[in-house]
Amino acid sequence: MGCTLCEHCTAVCCQYVALPIDKPENRRDFDDMRWYLMHEGVTVFVEEGDWYIQFRTRCRNLRPDFKCGVYETRPTICREYKAQDCDYVGGDYVYEHLFTEPEQLVAFGKEFLAKLRKRPRTRKRSARPGVLSRGRSKSTAAGNERSKRVAVG
Repeated sequence: MGCTLCEHCTAVCCQYVALPIDKPENRRDFDDMRWYLMHEGVTVFVEEGDWYIQFRTRCRNLRPDFKCGVYETRPTICREYKAQDCDYVGGDYVYEHLFTEPEQLVAFGKEFLAKLRKRPRTRKRSARPGVLSRGRSKSTAAGNERSKRVAVG
């Protein structure tokens, strides 16, 4: 046994990519996510209210000994990764929601949309009379800190 965490690492963080996606708002959004889950190695999860898509795929620079083959010139996202964020020592990860099969998402989507329809609707007035504001924001920023750390065991 070595004396550093990296000597025991199995490079969990180098075997997936997770990116933020828009929160689903309608049947079409859930159907698109269902399509994602029809592909091997793809999961969708929710963490702290944010939605992510994850692809299980090994970094092409990962050597058989789980060391980085381009360590000296590794990307900034890898350089910024800290030992306290390590997936190896993180233990079991608890998601708000984890979808690995299309059927799981279909069931959740039906319930989610039914609750959404039951909510009372409120309308926001815009600066111009007669025009409604959607009040909708979309998260499209890639490179979220969690996208580097979240893994499905």
